[in-house]
Amino acid sequence: MIFSPDRFLTTSLRDSSMGENICEILSAAMNQADAEAAIKNTVLRDANWIIISNERINFNNYKRIFILGAGKAVVPMAYAISNILGTALTRGAIITKDGYLDRTLYPIPNRIEVLEAGHPIPDQRNLQASSSILALAQNLQGDDLIICLISGGGSSLLIKPSSGLSLQDIQAVTTLLLSCGASIDEINTIRKHLDGFKGGGLARLLYPATVISLILSDVIGDHLDMVASGPTVADSTTFGAAWVLLEKYQIVDQVPHAVQAHLKDGRSGRLPETLKPGDPMLDKVHNLLVGNNTQVVKAASQAAQNLGFITKIETTTLQGEASNVGQMLAETALLMLKQRNNIGQPSCLITGGETTVTIKGSGKGGRNQELALGSVVSLSATEHPLILVSMATDGGDGPTDAAGAVATNLTFSRGAALSLHPEDFLQRNDAYHYFARLGDLIKTGPTLTNVNDLVMIFIA
Repeated sequence: MIFSPDRFLTTSLRDSSMGENICEILSAAMNQADAEAAIKNTVLRDANWIIISNERINFNNYKRIFILGAGKAVVPMAYAISNILGTALTRGAIITKDGYLDRTLYPIPNRIEVLEAGHPIPDQRNLQASSSILALAQNLQGDDLIICLISGGGSSLLIKPSSGLSLQDIQAVTTLLLSCGASIDEINTIRKHLDGFKGGGLARLLYPATVISLILSDVIGDHLDMVASGPTVADSTTFGAAWVLLEKYQIVDQVPHAVQAHLKDGRSGRLPETLKPGDPMLDKVHNLLVGNNTQVVKAASQAAQNLGFITKIETTTLQGEASNVGQMLAETALLMLKQRNNIGQPSCLITGGETTVTIKGSGKGGRNQELALGSVVSLSATEHPLILVSMATDGGDGPTDAAGAVATNLTFSRGAALSLHPEDFLQRNDAYHYFARLGDLIKTGPTLTNVNDLVMIFIA
C-alpha cells in the first residue's frame, strides 16, 4: 500500500507552513512500514529454493507447503509470500481484522482462505476463523512446511480458549486488560495462560512439521514471544506471573470466576505450562523478524533531514500513561526551543513506542489521541509554532476511526474559543470529540500494517 501525503492532512497541518513537509514525512515513514514490502525484502526465490534471511529452503524437501497467519498486516504479507511461492503453495488460512481485507489491492489466490474477525474484542467469528487454522494443522507430517505470518492484532484475532474457559470469559478479561493501563507485554502474559494458541501453543499443534514464522513486530523491544502473544515462540512467563499482574492492577475480583480458577490451577501445577525454551517441539521452528518500529522511526528521521529539519530520535521505547507522556514531550520541545541555537532552521523530535491509557471516563478515544490531548496545555506556553503528531501505524487508535491526532501551540486557544477545555475531555477520556471539533483527527483508514506508534514534535 502506497501512502500519499494528503492522507495525513488535518486542519492544523493545512494551516501550518510546516504542514506539507510534515505530511511528506508521515508518508515516508508509513511507506517504510509497508507489510508487503517487508516480506519481499526478507524472502527471495531462486528456482526451487526460497531464501529467508540466512535460511535456504528447497521445495523438493517438502511434500506440502501451507500458509497460516493472523494480524492486521497479514493480508499484504500473505499476498507477497503467495506470489513468491507460486504453484508450490498447497493451501493456507489467515485471519485479519474487520475492514483490513482489500482484495482489489491484494488479490490473494483462492488457495488461501481469508477470514475477518473481531478486534480488539474477539467474537464468535474469531472462534470460527481459528477453526480453519486448526483444520489445516491436522495430520501434519515431518515433510510438511508451514509458513506462519504474524503481526500485531494476532492476540485478539487468533483465539482458542483453554479448556474450561468460554469466549465470554476471554471477552471479559480482554476488556478489563485494555482499560486498566497494562502494557501490551503484561496483557499478553495473561492472554498466554488463557489460550491454546498463545505462548507457543500453535507450534505445539504444528509439530512435527517445519515452521518458519515471519513476524512484523508491534511490541517495544521486538520481543517475538509477545507479538500476537507468541504463537510459535517459547514463553518464559508463567501462570504465577499472570496472577501477579491481576493483583498489580487490582482486577482479580473483576475477572470471571472461571479465569480465576484456571490461573490458580496453573499456579499450583495442575495445568501444563506454556511451551518453554529448549522444548523439542521447537527444534524445527524458526522465528524471524521482518519489520519493526525502529525502521519507521529511522525513515521519518531521514525524510525530515531531506526536507531540511534538524532531527533527533529520542527513543523507540516510548511508554507510560499517554496523557502524561504527551505533557512530557511538549515540555521537552519547549526546552529544546529555549536552548536552540539554530534559529531559522526547523527541527524535529521523533519517538516511537506504545503508551497506555487508564480508562476512568466514558468518552471516546485512543492512546495517541489522549497523548496529543495531554500536550495541549503545555504547547500553549509559547507563541512559537510547535506541532505534535501522534498516530498509530495501523490506522486505528483505540476503538475509533482515527489513527491519532495533531496538537499545536494554538490548539488550546482554538479549543477555548469553542468552549472546549482539554482537562474536561481528559477526565472523560474523550480526546476523540475534542479533536473532532477542531478538525485535527488523523484519519488514514486501515493501513494494513502495525509497528507501534509514531510520535513527533516539529519546531519551526
